[in-house]
Amino acid sequence: MQVILLERVNKLGQMGETVKVKDGYARNYLLPLGKALRANEANKKRYETERVQLEARNLERKSEAQKIADKLEGKSFIVVRSAGETGQMYGSVAARDIADIVSAEGFSIGRNQVDLNTPIKMIGLHSVVLHLHAEVTVTIELNVARSADEAARQAKGESLTSADAIYGVDEDALKPEDFFDASQMDDGEEM
Repeated sequence: MQVILLERVNKLGQMGETVKVKDGYARNYLLPLGKALRANEANKKRYETERVQLEARNLERKSEAQKIADKLEGKSFIVVRSAGETGQMYGSVAARDIADIVSAEGFSIGRNQVDLNTPIKMIGLHSVVLHLHAEVTVTIELNVARSADEAARQAKGESLTSADAIYGVDEDALKPEDFFDASQMDDGEEM
């Protein structure tokens, strides 16, 4: 199906372009959200008459998104979750959770604006990209930890999942001989 884009759509085109897309994508996403019009003569004339208004509205949305991006740039958010000793979380942090955390700080972010391919399942520092507008993206940092104290230590650069942090042992000093009794090994076995 041929459609006229009313705004910039990632991986598809710029405002005003006529592009060919699959019927389902147009019917289920582009048309209902007002991102495009069917490409026929009546809609082409309609687009030409409304073009100045659409461009002004797009510029206004972009400037608002840029203001929010300037405030969010480089911000770090702490997420406290339960996790095992190795850092594997019992649950996960999904796009919905990130949107809620950022919104709790006073920014209006929807979960569809969070670019997260897979949920976060390990504690640590994670960079997350937010798409505030088709032309404005910002990267925030999530500090996922078991407690606020661990989050503070993690922010300083300490590792919370190494043997040193968990057991108080220097990882580099560990040798197999420390764990196995050499006298009980068969003659043909190597360590």
